[in-house]
Amino acid sequence: MREKRTRNRGPSSRNRRVDHVYDEGTTFNPRLKAVILEVVENQIRHSNPPETQQTLERLLAAGYPRQQAIEMIGSAVVEEIWAVLHDGKPFDRVRFTTLLDQLS
Repeated sequence: MREKRTRNRGPSSRNRRVDHVYDEGTTFNPRLKAVILEVVENQIRHSNPPETQQTLERLLAAGYPRQQAIEMIGSAVVEEIWAVLHDGKPFDRVRFTTLLDQLS
């Protein structure tokens, strides 16, 4: 008798680790926010692009707490991701740097 084969679609929801419950009443997805903030931290850690580190230093010097500065930079990352995915544009470092420069 032949066994039924199933496609591997990744871990089931009961085996998947869920750090945050996404409440429909929440104005943001906490898991997505955590991923965006990790992107920012990676950019800073690797100085790629260096403008991210420069923006962090500028925002800290202006008196913003580190977490708020990271979240502000994250908003620029989201806008660049939107341009790439929604508008079908390639990553544009000048556009991204302009977004960072507008943060204050």
